[in-house]
Amino acid sequence: MQDGTFPTSGYLHETGAPRGSVYASNCPTRQLLDRIGDKWSVLILLLLGDEDMRFNGLKRRIGGISQKMLSQTLRSLERDGLVTRVVVATMPVTVTYGITPLGRDLLAALRLMIDWAETRIEDVAAAQGRYDRANGSANGGHPLASAMN
Repeated sequence: MQDGTFPTSGYLHETGAPRGSVYASNCPTRQLLDRIGDKWSVLILLLLGDEDMRFNGLKRRIGGISQKMLSQTLRSLERDGLVTRVVVATMPVTVTYGITPLGRDLLAALRLMIDWAETRIEDVAAAQGRYDRANGSANGGHPLASAMN
């Protein structure tokens, strides 16, 4: 362990650095967790982690996202310092979105969760099926159970 650090749930944390408490009702960390737990944010960050993209490119690649939701999510990600927005004065104006170093750091953690989800989806669907059978429902309203069975 390095000087000035101590272990916290398997991670190193610098002493004296501010740290939120997600269990506190007024902790701003909860807002950040809402953002990084949002499916649209995750999908946008994944795409921008591969390459900078324009708005319409993102919209084409992310099935089901509305123009309004994409715009709102990009604005929030930019405000949080996870995404950059570069405007070039052309006719018409060209706007390109990219991922920041902070966003790339988050993306590394997200990729671990995505890998877990992709490799464990069958286990989750099987558990949902067992639960639904034990509780007398066809699929309990969960699309994973019906999609995987």
